[in-house]
Amino acid sequence: MKIDISRVQEHDKKLMESHNQSFYFLANTLEKQGFDVENIIKKIADFQVAIPSWALGAGGTRFGRFSYHGEPGNLEQKIADVGMLHALTQSAGAISLHIPWDVPEDPEKIKALTKSHGLTFDAMNSNTFQDQPNQEHSYKFGSLCSVNTKAREQAIQHNIDVIRIGEKLGSKSLTVWLADGANFPGQNNFQTVLKNTQDSLKQIYAQLPEDWKLFIEYKPYEPYFYSTVIQDWGTSFMLANECGPKAYTLVDLGHHLPNTNIEQIVATLMMKGKLGGFHFNDSKYGDDDLTVGSIKPYSLFLIFNELVYGMENNPQNPYPAWMIDASHNTKDPLEDLMQSLEAILMAYTKALLVDQKALKSAQQENDVVECQEILHQAYNTDVRLLLERARILNGGALSPIKAFRNLEIRKQLVLERGKHSVASGL
Repeated sequence: MKIDISRVQEHDKKLMESHNQSFYFLANTLEKQGFDVENIIKKIADFQVAIPSWALGAGGTRFGRFSYHGEPGNLEQKIADVGMLHALTQSAGAISLHIPWDVPEDPEKIKALTKSHGLTFDAMNSNTFQDQPNQEHSYKFGSLCSVNTKAREQAIQHNIDVIRIGEKLGSKSLTVWLADGANFPGQNNFQTVLKNTQDSLKQIYAQLPEDWKLFIEYKPYEPYFYSTVIQDWGTSFMLANECGPKAYTLVDLGHHLPNTNIEQIVATLMMKGKLGGFHFNDSKYGDDDLTVGSIKPYSLFLIFNELVYGMENNPQNPYPAWMIDASHNTKDPLEDLMQSLEAILMAYTKALLVDQKALKSAQQENDVVECQEILHQAYNTDVRLLLERARILNGGALSPIKAFRNLEIRKQLVLERGKHSVASGL
C-alpha cells in the first residue's frame, strides 16, 4: 500500500495554526541567539536514516516471539512499509537488506519498486551467524574465523554473493557482523581465530567494487560469552586498517559494555577517518535493541555532539551511513520506528544548537561549569517544532504517529495481509 499524502495533509490542516504560532516564536528566539534557523531546518530535512528489512516485523528474544498483526510477508511488502514510513516522516529514505532473509528474485523489478516509493538501497548485510537450510558447512564453531577451511571459504563466498546482489540494486556498501567467538576458555586460540578473520575480511574486501565501502561491526559478547573475535572498536579499527582505505568501523549503540563512553569512540574514529556508519538503538543492560533515545537520551545527544563536530572538522572521514537496528517485542514496529526517527533527529538538531565557538572558548579557559551550561542549553531546547517544520516542507506529516493512527494504517495492513502474517526472515 501507498500513503495518500493528500489525506495526511488534510489531517494536518487543523493543527497548522497552532504549529505556526509556536514555530515562529521558537524561530525568533533562536535567531536572536545567533542561529540560522532556515539552515538548521534544511539540515534536518536532508538527514536520512536507513530502515533495515528485518525491523518491520515483531522482534523476539531467545524465549519467544510474539508476532504483530499485518506484518510484511515478503520483500515487496517490506519496501512498501518503508515507503509509508518515509512518506510520513520524510527521514527514512533508504532500506538496508539482510541476505539471505531478503534475496530479491528479480533485482530490476525490486529496484524499480523501491524507486517508486522514493527510496534507495543502503548497506547490504550478510548473515554467517546462522546455518541456512541445505548449508553444507556449519557455523556452529565460527564462520570467517573458523578453523574449518571449508566453512571459512563458504562464509567468504556468502559475503561476496551479497556484494553481487547489492551491485544489482545500487547499494554501495557491505556490513559484516560476526557472532564468531567462544563460550569457554581454551575453546579457541585467540591469535588463530583473529588471523583467520583478518584473512577472510581481506578476501572479501578484494571483491568490493571501486566505489563501495566495507563496514566492520563489533560486539563484546552475545551469543558467545567468554570471547567474541571482534569484541571492540579497537579490533574493528585494526581490521579495517588491515583491509584498506575502503574499510571502516561501524558503531552500534547496543554493542558496548555498560557505561562505555561511546562519544569518545566516535570522536577518535572520526579523527582517524574510520567511522563508516552507525546503528541506532538504546539499552539498559546490554544489546537490548530498544527504541532509540528511550533510556539514555542525553547520551545520544552527546554522541551527536561529537558526530556534528566531526562532520564539520574531519573531512578525512566520509559522511556516515545511518541505520536503525532495533527489535520490537511489544510495540507496533512501524510506530516504534517513527519514535526512533524522531529521537535521532531531536538529538541531531540539539547538537546543531551547541554553540561550538563558545564551547571551544570555555574549554580553552578550563571553565568546566560553562562547558556544561553550553551543552545543557542546547539539550534542554525543545526542538520538536523544528522537526515538524522540516517534515511539512518536505511533504510529510506534522505528527507521523498521529497520522498513522488516525488514518488507521495498521488496520489497513491487517486487512491487506491478514492478522497472522509473519515478517520474512524472523
